[in-house]
Amino acid sequence: MTGVRLGLNLPNFGPEAEPAAMLGWARFAEEAGFDLVVVSDHVAPTPEVAATYPMPFHDPFVLLAWLAGQTSTVRLGTSVVVLPYRHPLHTARMSAMVHDYSGGRFVLGVGTGWARTEFAALGLDSAVRGRTTDAYLDVITRAWAEPLVSADAAGLSFTDVATGPNPPGGALPLWVGGQSRAAIRRAARYGSAWHPINPELGWLRDTGLPALVAEATATRREMPSLTVRIKARLQPDPAPAGRPLGVGTLDQVVADVRALVDLGAAEVVLDTNPDQPWPRDYAAEQRDLARLRDALG
Repeated sequence: MTGVRLGLNLPNFGPEAEPAAMLGWARFAEEAGFDLVVVSDHVAPTPEVAATYPMPFHDPFVLLAWLAGQTSTVRLGTSVVVLPYRHPLHTARMSAMVHDYSGGRFVLGVGTGWARTEFAALGLDSAVRGRTTDAYLDVITRAWAEPLVSADAAGLSFTDVATGPNPPGGALPLWVGGQSRAAIRRAARYGSAWHPINPELGWLRDTGLPALVAEATATRREMPSLTVRIKARLQPDPAPAGRPLGVGTLDQVVADVRALVDLGAAEVVLDTNPDQPWPRDYAAEQRDLARLRDALG
């Protein structure tokens, strides 16, 4: 399919997410012609988190730095790092270094997070996570662009701190997730792409994208590209009306991707996570993804 890049959400959590399995997924993606692989993020999984994302949960920066040395062409990214969980100077430094180590293949996807108990375990206030994310993005984007950075906001107070390395051009690809108006505003202000996860197609067309246009116009920045993550669950029988994007027969899922391309999506990330008890059949998932990739050309 012309005009769209396909990504794959690599399972970096659960009892079967061993190093060999995760490396196998990354090499499968590279060999099958996917443009990138992305991984998810939790720092202190509480029972609330582990109910959906079983342990262990592998750190995205450590994992992607390791995969950078085991791959050569596929891009490597996060979908998404929970930005308030880490100090922004640390995130700026780690992301710039993984980008450097990978030969410029790293993409930083960020979000505000959702698990109140995980915020509490880290001594953080989930009620202010949106404001914190905005302040952290300001620091991170300036730390990439400038040799020294200072801040006095959202509990941050420092002057003339060097993080380094500064990436070429002073920026990294930055995907901003979320579907609230505040998240869309955040994407327009800071992001190179808006990254909604499992959006409803009609909402995306009638509400989400018009809001992105309005916010980009207000900020006088270039319109972020559209990078969407959807499920990738092929089944033999057609899924009924109202199904999530990416769930259904091969023809239905291909039609979903094409509909997103028609809306202007530059990239579509396919996610096999079943949101159900394990074990998972990775071999079957890879066969389905290969069929889907071939059908999309």
